[in-house]
Amino acid sequence: MPAHHLAQVNIALPLEPLGSARLADFVSALDPVNALAEAAPGFVWRLKTEDGDATAVRAFGDDRLIVNMSVWESPEALSDFVFRDRGHAAVMRRRREWFVPMKEAISVLWWIPAGHIPTVAEAEERLDELRRHGPTPRAFTFRHQFPAPDAQAAPVPAGEAPRCPAG
Repeated sequence: MPAHHLAQVNIALPLEPLGSARLADFVSALDPVNALAEAAPGFVWRLKTEDGDATAVRAFGDDRLIVNMSVWESPEALSDFVFRDRGHAAVMRRRREWFVPMKEAISVLWWIPAGHIPTVAEAEERLDELRRHGPTPRAFTFRHQFPAPDAQAAPVPAGEAPRCPAG
């Protein structure tokens, strides 16, 4: 078992209250998409209340924001779900219908020790760090990833010198 898992948080500001007709399709997709996530290979944990989702969680200094936080075995497992799962992708394609485009980063990835459950305060700290400093080993994005703290460089076969990636 790996020593670290990948935590992620993403936030969204709805264009209207969750109970509005405009967000009805989004709200009705929450349970099915959350079930897909929980059944996805590499899924470990997700933030949820007794209601089964995290729409009642208040964070990031704005009670209107929706918070989604989860833990995955690897960036590949999370990426497969986020970008390749048809149910999730269908919801992602419609996000502009439901959410305000935000100028700052709305999602962040970070490594946690396997078995650790991240807190909303940790997520707030990591997103703030990404916004202030850009991608670092403590707070990064899909586009600019960093290896897990326990990751080892690929071994060089005996008798071969490491090759320069530039040529």
